[in-house]
Amino acid sequence: MQDHDLEIDEAKRIMRHEAVKDEVRGEVQSEIARHANHLDREEQSQAAEVGERFKQKAIQEVDETETQLERSRVIARISPVIDYIFYVIYGLIGLRIILDLLGANRGSGFRNFIATISDPFLSPFHSLLADPAAGRYQVRLSYIFALIVYLLLHLAINGFLRLLAHRKTAV
Repeated sequence: MQDHDLEIDEAKRIMRHEAVKDEVRGEVQSEIARHANHLDREEQSQAAEVGERFKQKAIQEVDETETQLERSRVIARISPVIDYIFYVIYGLIGLRIILDLLGANRGSGFRNFIATISDPFLSPFHSLLADPAAGRYQVRLSYIFALIVYLLLHLAINGFLRLLAHRKTAV
């Protein structure tokens, strides 16, 4: 019950505060209008200069906003392409890891095809870590590490693109 009464009192207080603000705002605006009618030539010239500066600033802000929007549109078109490329890389590396883990026949055409396509992405990671093996079955820790590195690179590129697309305006 007390909470409800407090809410009602707070709502009334806010309404009174807004009414006072509206009254003060109206008085200030009428005062400005009265003074604006009594400006001498120098004050009118100064007012015109200030108005022109505000107008130029507004035009510049609109132009900057349009430039930022265009940059964001371009980045929004590029980002899915980058995502797709990394997903293909993840798929190739994942297939290579699974095929080696399951002991796929090294003479198999499909295994060799996947190895040929994924080798450019995996060559920096060959023999980086010891890869435990049991016969034909091999756990490619180096390739798992490569997958993690590509994931981190993907996240970094997406973060950079997001940074470019949503650049904050200095205040």
